[in-house]
Amino acid sequence: QVQLVESGGGLVQDGGSLRLSCAVSGSVLRLNSMNWYRQAPGKQRELVASITTDGRTNYADSVKGRFTISKVVARNTVYLQMNSLRPEDTAVYYCNADATTAQATGVRRGGYWGQGTQVTVSS
Repeated sequence: QVQLVESGGGLVQDGGSLRLSCAVSGSVLRLNSMNWYRQAPGKQRELVASITTDGRTNYADSVKGRFTISKVVARNTVYLQMNSLRPEDTAVYYCNADATTAQATGVRRGGYWGQGTQVTVSS
């Protein structure tokens, strides 16, 4: 069983910073990519940042220059450093992994999600 556990969300003032973390546990053979999504009230879920196996990163235009995604491969952990936060960044943030895992029936590749963590930026 693969599990994603997130931490680091909370309340921060306009212009402040937060660091989210997501640890992936279970019989993971390979993390093909790790991603952060967010969903604000009344809006669709959007991809915020992603990082591939070889370390290539991608960011949504709205967070480019302010957010940084990184990972520690040995710990199967991904981070999202969020700086210069604005009220419009307020959302539930979700960790996502495209992982190859060991199952009882064999090797499987699929997507896995964290439970989500609330980030609130006060104006």
